[in-house]
Amino acid sequence: MLVLVLVCFLCIAVRHAQGIHNVEGEKDYKAYLSPELFDAHLTPLGWNQVDNLRKHVNASGLAKKIELVITSPLLRTMQTAVGVFGGDKLIDGMKVPPLMVENVGNSGRSAISSLDCPPFIAVEYCREHLGVHPCDKRRSISQYQPLFPAIDFSLIENDEDLLWKADIREGNDELAARGMKFINWLWTRKEKEIAVVTHSGFLFHTLQQFGNDCHPLIKDEVGKHFANCELRSMVLIDRSGAGSDPAVTNYPGKIPQGPDVPSEDADDKLPDGEASSK
Repeated sequence: MLVLVLVCFLCIAVRHAQGIHNVEGEKDYKAYLSPELFDAHLTPLGWNQVDNLRKHVNASGLAKKIELVITSPLLRTMQTAVGVFGGDKLIDGMKVPPLMVENVGNSGRSAISSLDCPPFIAVEYCREHLGVHPCDKRRSISQYQPLFPAIDFSLIENDEDLLWKADIREGNDELAARGMKFINWLWTRKEKEIAVVTHSGFLFHTLQQFGNDCHPLIKDEVGKHFANCELRSMVLIDRSGAGSDPAVTNYPGKIPQGPDVPSEDADDKLPDGEASSK
């Protein structure tokens, strides 16, 4: 019997490391509504998680296989993406643009080189729930570009964040539909081993669309929430083919320990009358 595999690629899905909004939301779920958490950056613990995951992707061989890194255009995801998959520290005299300049988001981090690493592109499709929570609102692209010079922002149509609305929170079904548009767009890419650095809500509601024809245990495994800085490798393949098990490259995330409650949980915990409109 001949089995024809038409299209197949490896998607390395990563949730961002711990952000300041995760810490504050753990203390008080109403903190997700705070303007002070606008475009939340990574915590020192989050950067520690990034360092650990970077060691893992190098030790497992993933770093040499990834052909493209896609990141949500928010500070915490771009910091995670370049910290995990970027080059080494930028050395004076290097003639390549840095992926991240020094001390972005009060990180205290040295600049990160774009040498000997895959290309990075920012994509709006894989953002977190849109609206209401300031931590999920992005800065203008013209503000990001000097901070992340080697990230390609050309696929983002508007300089300002026109998708985020102060009074309307994107519904779960809307987020899932956006997630499927993202997956369909991934099929158009020529690269076959792609890392996607994104958010808990986006990953959860998108992956919930898969596995309906599988055993319930598999369905549950596919759709469970990601920990901070967790990595899962998934083979996406058409129904005429057969995938392989990439579990050897998975990484549990949240090491060292720290709170990682998704900002979307705030909606479920708000008292009656304070819940954001869908």
